Amino acid sequence: MAPPPAVADALDDEFADAFPFESFNRMQLEALPAVLETDENVVVSAPTASGKTALAELAICRTLRQEGTALFLAPLRALTNEKEAEWDRFEDLGYSVYVVTGERDLDPRRAERADILVMTPEKADSATRKHDSPRYSFVTDVDCCVIDEVHLLDSDRRGAVLEVTVSRLRRLCDPRVVALSATMSNVEDVAAWLDAPADCTFEFGDEYRPVPLTAGVETYAHGENAFADKYRRLYRALDLAQPHIQDGGQALVFVASRQDTVRAAEKARDVLAERDVSIAATADEYDFYTEAEELQNKTLRQSVVDGVGFHHAGLSKGDKDRVEKWFKEGRVQLLFSTSTLAWGVNLPARCVVIRDTKLHDPLEGEVDMSPLDILQMLGRAGRPGYDDAGYAYVVCDGADAERYRRLLRDGKPIESRLAEDLDAHLNAEIALGVVDDIEDVMGWLETTFYYARARSAPEAYDDAASLLERVSATLGRLVDAGFVDQSGLRIEPTQLGRLASQFYLRLETAEAFHALCERAGDLDEADVLQTVADAAEFDSVSARRDEREAFGAVLGGEAGQLDAGNRKVLAILRAGMTGTTPGELQSDAWVIRQNALRLLAALRAFCERFAEPRDANLVSRVAARVEHGISDDAVGLTAIEGVGAGRAQKLAREGLATPADVRAAGVDGLVAAGLSEGVAEHVHAQALSLPSVAFEWCDVPDRIRRGENAMAEVTVRNEGDGAPAGIRVTVNGVEMSSEARYLGERTLPVGVFGGNADELTYEVEVAFPELPLHPETDSRTVRVD
Repeated sequence: MAPPPAVADALDDEFADAFPFESFNRMQLEALPAVLETDENVVVSAPTASGKTALAELAICRTLRQEGTALFLAPLRALTNEKEAEWDRFEDLGYSVYVVTGERDLDPRRAERADILVMTPEKADSATRKHDSPRYSFVTDVDCCVIDEVHLLDSDRRGAVLEVTVSRLRRLCDPRVVALSATMSNVEDVAAWLDAPADCTFEFGDEYRPVPLTAGVETYAHGENAFADKYRRLYRALDLAQPHIQDGGQALVFVASRQDTVRAAEKARDVLAERDVSIAATADEYDFYTEAEELQNKTLRQSVVDGVGFHHAGLSKGDKDRVEKWFKEGRVQLLFSTSTLAWGVNLPARCVVIRDTKLHDPLEGEVDMSPLDILQMLGRAGRPGYDDAGYAYVVCDGADAERYRRLLRDGKPIESRLAEDLDAHLNAEIALGVVDDIEDVMGWLETTFYYARARSAPEAYDDAASLLERVSATLGRLVDAGFVDQSGLRIEPTQLGRLASQFYLRLETAEAFHALCERAGDLDEADVLQTVADAAEFDSVSARRDEREAFGAVLGGEAGQLDAGNRKVLAILRAGMTGTTPGELQSDAWVIRQNALRLLAALRAFCERFAEPRDANLVSRVAARVEHGISDDAVGLTAIEGVGAGRAQKLAREGLATPADVRAAGVDGLVAAGLSEGVAEHVHAQALSLPSVAFEWCDVPDRIRRGENAMAEVTVRNEGDGAPAGIRVTVNGVEMSSEARYLGERTLPVGVFGGNADELTYEVEVAFPELPLHPETDSRTVRVD
């Protein structure tokens, strides 16, 4: 079948088949010449659901026509997966689409050969930081970068990442940039940052919305009990949604957390039943009932047949896909979701209500939902092709009402968030070699949105001279703190600066880790845990009264000098090491543990560089216990590929507590311990591949006379696969020699000196810094006569 005429007119080649609609809309047609017929950078600000994705695809088409590589930056990982599925249209035309996700999953050859790359800003940041490595060299071959939802620049945590990543990419390979955004009041600032000319900068107003929007702010009767207030807001939200539901429309209600989506859906079913509002599936909808039975989430299974659903990131992909499909089909008329849905799947509804304007962040405590999220959610109101109008409401306390009315009336300019972590980001650019002299520092600053926005609004930022002074002062602090070396106009990173950049550390945390390493060889588990719990990344963690009682029971008097929030972090780590996290701490435990594991990986690298292998090994064992909730004596089992917390605990209960025990047990012994034969064979093979140390002493006398000397030696042999190791020889606890090496086999001299001591105990210790294996030791004792 021939392509629809309007698309064929604009795209008179194979790419017309990549668009699944009949014609471009008014907004798309106005921007099309700039996107498709020039190589200029383009900035487009347009209402949600107005069709910006087609502009992204047009930019990609132009790049592919020119045999180039396009990079699409999506705000959420879930959206990258959605694009991979959607863009099989390009695959059908013979072009390769590759989503770059985690480090372990990266296929460098596929990435190198891809015509379209899809990443989140965080993944693109990581890739551009590693651009000079063979695995990530593909990122320097990008010819066009499409930024979806560029207003993410104003996001508290993620905005600066997007800003520096795009600036870095432009310095590395200078791609064409096409930036797409929801409505923003200062589109010209983004255009100035990206050097988009006036005729390639577009600001489309509400008249371009496919469905007119009516937005308002509604208040509720605020009480003293936060739990009861949730239900007051829920009743208000249902009051607003009910007329649209009864008229056959749909309502999307945004709440603060995953748990809230479930609880609100359960309560809404009861309330609607009490109000005699019937939206349940009818008895003759047999196929729907049958498909609902296939949902993994039991509560969702019961809810959707009543016409009420919920959606959050914790649901299985299959459950989320079904809920989205049913909502689009109208089978689910009322859907409760977290804010992430507003940034991801295109799922509009006639009525959108934001029930919660505040949310609990495990790392920040109670915070206001960002204005960006508010506007993004409200923009989902109105379903093109189905609704004549969209209705959007913010439900809030009366004290906040005017603030939200002003947001809806005036919008919000997009601000730079770079200043909040300027020192860490400047250090990263120096560590990467992107900036290597004083002139480069100033040149880098001028490539940032921070600089462009400051020029536009000096009253809110600094003027240009003050900005330069600020960056100069920041550079001076980096030099003074040891992150950067300066010689005349030249600057270069130190190892401390490189590690801070590699692990995305706050610089205060990097300094604390470096200070801990000065106590090399004398660290213990408490030092490691308390240093991580006290990291600057956890400064905003708060502790409620019930949480304080819970972590007091876990910690007793340990680390009383820490603030309450940091003691909460420590308690979660301590409890997690034994797999017994108190219920009061569980809601924040996962997020805190994930951040702690990242910090522990950084601390291990710091110990490898600035302390000793045995210190790095200690950190590896602590990290494995935090991750798997396993006892100290069995932690080495987690070094075996295929052995996680559950399997390690099962083996430990059967008396197999170390990789050596697993090797000795053999496949039959592992089967007897409860593993299936296939799993037992895999686990045994992996255990055999781990380091296995044997010691051989030569010429060590049993006795020596005072004043006499003898030379002996000890051979350390790794009978498993080679691995980095630290070898340390001591006599009576005093170090004689130490070295770090990739261990296969190594012979070390041992001097035996008959001195004043009556007995000499020689000990050799082998520690593997990258593996959670307990150090292996062997010793010999010599009597002195």
